[in-house]
Amino acid sequence: MTEKHTAAAAAFPSLDVHVHGSGPALLLAHGAGGGIEANFGQVLDDLASDHTLIGPHYPGAGGSPRAAGPLDLDVLVDAVVEAAVSRGHERFTVLGESLGTVVALRAAARHPERVTGLVLTAGFAVADPLLEFAAALVTRLGRDGEWDAVARVATHSALLAEDIGELTAEALEDTVAAAREAMPPGMVDHFDLVRRVDVRADLAGIRVPALVAVPTGDRLVLPDSSRRLAAALPDAALVEIPGGAHVLGEQDRKVWLGHVREFLAGLPEAAGRAAQQPPQL
Repeated sequence: MTEKHTAAAAAFPSLDVHVHGSGPALLLAHGAGGGIEANFGQVLDDLASDHTLIGPHYPGAGGSPRAAGPLDLDVLVDAVVEAAVSRGHERFTVLGESLGTVVALRAAARHPERVTGLVLTAGFAVADPLLEFAAALVTRLGRDGEWDAVARVATHSALLAEDIGELTAEALEDTVAAAREAMPPGMVDHFDLVRRVDVRADLAGIRVPALVAVPTGDRLVLPDSSRRLAAALPDAALVEIPGGAHVLGEQDRKVWLGHVREFLAGLPEAAGRAAQQPPQL
């Protein structure tokens, strides 16, 4: 680490890590203001049926305490990777969502000997104008203690316009209240990091296979951000989830899982494991 990163690491908390399943490792990188259950809860049991899931919570999410200062991307990435390595997994595929895609990309750049593949959902390499606007608004409102307003921004950004339009006024207020209740203590820290990250210089050097999943109805990370990301990676496949919101609903998550399953089965190490299996009699 650089002197800067060493100083940052000294103030960095140990991470609360979700571990589930058995088999080859999948390292999960969640989004800003999210968590392992919030981002991946609908598919954890399915993926854990034949993989070991390692899901670190960023500072201020899950059971991880907040960091003492602003989050540093490289320090965060190293801590996320260490969560897998310290549990005996030397190599793994990284599944990142939203801010987690940036974490996944930087992990592949900093630790190429460990990362074997990437699944990048609602991904970006640098905040587009809409995301930068939303992240700046969340950061400012949160620092002012305007948590109800933050919950309203989050609700507006995470859902489809037609879904919000179908809610009664009372149901919409209930949705906002649920969003506020679910916001982790590190919400502002995460969105402050969203504003500052830029991993565009890493992309050309990332040589592992990548699956870029684009929810086309995303109103927080513009779909074109994911499309540009896929175009810049040397070995990326792009799949679109038609009409999917930033936070995937149940049916869209099933579509996502089908694409992810196909991608994981096609990775070189998966083919190698299959070849090592004894023939069935």
